Amino acid sequence: MKYRRLGNTGYNISEVSLGTWQLGGKWGDPFDKKGAIETLEAAYDQGVNFFDTADGYQDGNSEHTVGQFLKSHPDVHFTTKIGRKEVPLAAEHFDPEHIKRYVDESLTNMGSDALDVVLLHCPPTSIYYTPETFFTLDQLKKEGKIHNYGVSVEKVEEAIKAMDYDITVVEIIYNMFRLRPEELFFDLAKKHDIGVLARVPLASGLLTGKFTKDTKFSPEDHRTNNRNGEQFDKGETFSGVDYNTGVDAANILKEKLGSDNLAATALRFILMQDAVSAVIPGASNPNQIVRNTSAAEVPALTNEQIGIVRDVYEKYIKNPAGYEW
Repeated sequence: MKYRRLGNTGYNISEVSLGTWQLGGKWGDPFDKKGAIETLEAAYDQGVNFFDTADGYQDGNSEHTVGQFLKSHPDVHFTTKIGRKEVPLAAEHFDPEHIKRYVDESLTNMGSDALDVVLLHCPPTSIYYTPETFFTLDQLKKEGKIHNYGVSVEKVEEAIKAMDYDITVVEIIYNMFRLRPEELFFDLAKKHDIGVLARVPLASGLLTGKFTKDTKFSPEDHRTNNRNGEQFDKGETFSGVDYNTGVDAANILKEKLGSDNLAATALRFILMQDAVSAVIPGASNPNQIVRNTSAAEVPALTNEQIGIVRDVYEKYIKNPAGYEW
């Protein structure tokens, strides 16, 4: 495992880290605490020292389990995200009173005196024009309840606007199907020394190359019930790509790249960007940990391979993914 600076946080984190949205079970499954602990242990054994969680993941069980794990692994750092555990998502959930309450609840849930990094969890665009929200985070930082703060965003424009404030980390969707952050955002992040976490790196599994047009997902899985944005921004499901189109594009990538492990190749593609501090694929079991962390050892893509990725993006994905987010 290799390690990179997380912007100006002072943390050196594993370039392949762990997202915990589906920790302890696949999307829609009941939470399995034993499986969750085993997954965290497997990640740590592979050199992962950074976990990304949220107050709403698995009804708080993800935060609680990560917090429990940290007590015996003090060298691990983490982000937790706040503001989306109440439904529906609303701007009022990011006002000062909600922010203070959510931070206190996360501190309790994780059994911690301070939170390493707090991210606003994909707030509505209007919040980026509401300074009071960010000033509240400044105050919580002065009080010692949080060490750093930032944003998890849906749109590139939101990430850029957030740089008006004292953020240290941005979490953004970037993968072979979502290339737009390369155009401007990455350069600005480097200029401002902001840590970048690449989320949804495998496009909800499409970029494993294992799905077919007949693959079925459970009714509770967002890959079934959010394809058109019924639950939240559709860009978080298959990166906003039409499912059948995504299957076709993934198969073409697998064939033309000559990859028998498209997931690892897709993660390695992301890590070729020096603006990226870490990629945070999810995992619901230890086997997926090994698959994901193997990306750190995959050879860099050649110029020809990068050209293949961009050609597939231009032909199949850019319209509309390259314009909506």
